[in-house]
Amino acid sequence: MAKIKVRSGRGTRIIEVDDNAQKWQGEEFKKAQAARKKALENKYIITGRGTGKIKFGDIKSTVTPSTKGMWVSSGRGTGKRQLKK
Repeated sequence: MAKIKVRSGRGTRIIEVDDNAQKWQGEEFKKAQAARKKALENKYIITGRGTGKIKFGDIKSTVTPSTKGMWVSSGRGTGKRQLKK
């Protein structure tokens, strides 16, 4: 099996994991993340330097909208092009 180097912490640590370990992106990761969130629904997250807390289940799921048809500036902001994907 091959090993993959993954940065952790604040980018100061490097750990090696197997290449068939849990995926870090894509649909598999989204499913694993949703299952983890479902298991922790009744736990709390401490916010604001420890002065506040919110329930983990109250956090909204983020959905990335399609960028098809949006305009993006190019060059030094003088040109623009339309996204096709």
